Amino acid sequence: MKLVDHPEVVESLRAPSKEEPWRVLFSACMLGEKVGVDGTDYGMGEGHPEWLKSPRLHRVGFCPEAFKMGVPRTMPDIHGGDGFDVLDGEARVLDEHGEDLTEAMVAGAEAMVEFAKEHQVEWAYLTDMSAACGTQVIFDGCRYDEPPSYQQGVGVAAALLIRNDIPVVSYRDCRTLEQLRLKAQPDSTPDPEAIDHHETQWCRDYFSAAAETDQ
Repeated sequence: MKLVDHPEVVESLRAPSKEEPWRVLFSACMLGEKVGVDGTDYGMGEGHPEWLKSPRLHRVGFCPEAFKMGVPRTMPDIHGGDGFDVLDGEARVLDEHGEDLTEAMVAGAEAMVEFAKEHQVEWAYLTDMSAACGTQVIFDGCRYDEPPSYQQGVGVAAALLIRNDIPVVSYRDCRTLEQLRLKAQPDSTPDPEAIDHHETQWCRDYFSAAAETDQ
């Protein structure tokens, strides 16, 4: 499940400690691992909230795309649906050249879930926009099209994590991350102005306009 939709799950999480930290799965690029399509971490290894580096968290990283397709590689995007649709055989993953990467993406997602279970992960902190790890917004078709098109949905790996009862959250979901921080650091004060990505003005404007166009 997505933690943004289920705040009660955050409440139900145990309080972590230095002796028994939360076991958290990170998209590997967000740990600074150079697993991107271009052999970088996309600049994602910096800028995360300090509390996510706390000894109250045991962080493990995994990139389902790099696991199956290596580095560097072409850019995968979902066509015809989101990650759940890919798992159900109703959408495909294609690169910018039209090559079908669906089988590799599903295999990478399965490997990510297996890795999460091996490490007894309690929740996952994932990069957004990715055809693998996206949890809020992903591209609708090839991201190199002009103009690019977006959809609200999840990537293939995120979908399979959810189906295996591993809660997920995007690094852009600031309100939910504040709730997690309060659980990890009960003496801290959450930011009352923090919002999740779907609540941002960009999302509200873009998807409102898209809905009107579809009518």
